[in-house]
Amino acid sequence: MIGLISATAAGAAARDRLAAAWPDRTRVYDAGAGEAVRAAFAECEQLVCFLATGAVVRLLAPLLGDKATDPGVVCVDEGGRFAVSLLGGHGGGANELAREVGGLLGAEPVVTTATDAVGLPGLDTLGFPFEGAVAAVSRALLDGEPVSLEAEVAWPLPALPSSPRGAHTVRLTDRAVAPGEREVLLRPPSLVVGVGASRGAPADEVLGLVEEALREAGLSPRSVAELATVDAKSDEPGIVAAAARLGVPLVTYPAGELADVPVPNPSGAPLAAVGTPSVAEAAALARGGELLLPKRKSVRADGRPAMATCAVARRPARGRLAVVGLGPGARDLLTPRATAELRRASVLVGLDQYVDQIRDLLRPGTRVLESGLGAEEERARTAVAEARRGHAVALIGSGDAGVYAMASPALAEASDDIDVVGVPGVTAALAAGAILGAPLGHDHVSISLSDLHTPWEVIERRVRAAAEADIVVTFYNPRSRGRDWQLPQALAILAGHRDPATPVGVVRNASRPDESSRLTTLGELDPATVDMMTVVTVGNTATRNIAGRMVTPRGYRWQESTRTGPPEGAR
Repeated sequence: MIGLISATAAGAAARDRLAAAWPDRTRVYDAGAGEAVRAAFAECEQLVCFLATGAVVRLLAPLLGDKATDPGVVCVDEGGRFAVSLLGGHGGGANELAREVGGLLGAEPVVTTATDAVGLPGLDTLGFPFEGAVAAVSRALLDGEPVSLEAEVAWPLPALPSSPRGAHTVRLTDRAVAPGEREVLLRPPSLVVGVGASRGAPADEVLGLVEEALREAGLSPRSVAELATVDAKSDEPGIVAAAARLGVPLVTYPAGELADVPVPNPSGAPLAAVGTPSVAEAAALARGGELLLPKRKSVRADGRPAMATCAVARRPARGRLAVVGLGPGARDLLTPRATAELRRASVLVGLDQYVDQIRDLLRPGTRVLESGLGAEEERARTAVAEARRGHAVALIGSGDAGVYAMASPALAEASDDIDVVGVPGVTAALAAGAILGAPLGHDHVSISLSDLHTPWEVIERRVRAAAEADIVVTFYNPRSRGRDWQLPQALAILAGHRDPATPVGVVRNASRPDESSRLTTLGELDPATVDMMTVVTVGNTATRNIAGRMVTPRGYRWQESTRTGPPEGAR
């Protein structure tokens, strides 16, 4: 919950804009500033104060406790020009909140945390449990000193500038080791503990067995991602309580599924009891991985039979592939989600000219794999291969990555051993449509005229179908030096079903500095004025030129009413 506090009419107006945009996330405090800040500090995870920073500092000072538990606080000035991350930039999420508030109010976010200010990820904000000299290693990163990255476990991380011989070290490990004097340990969620238990097994026995097994294997409890067992034990109190005390989820599997998992130590007892020859080992390995510690039984001090078993596996690292649409080229049409994925990636794969568009958004240390035109399949294979190695990868394309871009070849290459995230972008058709007016107001279709991947006979059939169906058509890849006859032929097909006066919009380099556009007709369009950087939109029989804008009505009633002539103002 975000507490909103203001003291002036201007502040209240901005406050109310946030409250309207985030009705489920915010709570407005109407009391005096001092009382409101104290109440919100105690009741909310974050605060946005429309007050002077000095006043907020004085009000917060007696309330401060620990940076791990204090809420994040953002201050917005009276003029609404800046959103300042004042307190809890990392732990309280104030840096990200400042960016969100700035985006909503049109204010410039001001991030004061040192690592964020220079584009480095905070070592304490990567989502992993951490130990060691965070301040010293972060200072070394900020000062440009060599820092080694030792990844004992492959796991997707954001970019970190690293050197093989740094005096400081960031180590990604699930082993039970202590950090060195100049070292930070990051604990990936790489371990799965499979557990089995007899009915009524005490939680202390289950938990004690798990802790002893981890000690025996030399593994850190902070890297345990989950406890796993068979469905029949999903409500076993001792197992449920042990998971809760470890602070990890309890994951269960059907007995039939566990019975199909190869294990080194099957047994007849669990087969008779719950329908699978293995619970602990099979549950630990249910999603694949490496068995680090075979099945162990608990030992009871009074000599009675053990009531719990466990096994430990290291699950395979799942790399992450984000397929990111960059939009048509203008920076303000790049979505915040796309920006976040670019900053999250440690590896960027893309066409060289697209990489140049967003290079300044990448974190220091990002590995860039760029190539020239015509290497789409190679880029897709490269991106998937890097994700399979456990990296966080961003594969970029223009417009929307799923429209004539990189998502299709990448997903055709990817299997279910990596996580794939699609990030939508503003397509060329949409960007051109906004420039032209509203040409896509009714049913529309996009057709690429490039026959490099699709036979012309197929393209021609699709154009003919769109013409017969009276659908607005946007042509991608309309004409190049080596392909100069496809566009005239496609236009001729449309001309067989549409009047020569049908509006046609031509937009080149939509949203870029050298953008140009014009509105012409199907009969007057000269294909020689079109190139590969151009999008051509051909209207349907209802599309009109109204005051110099291309407009397709949302329905066909207008078409019926305009058979005697265009609407007033049209030409």
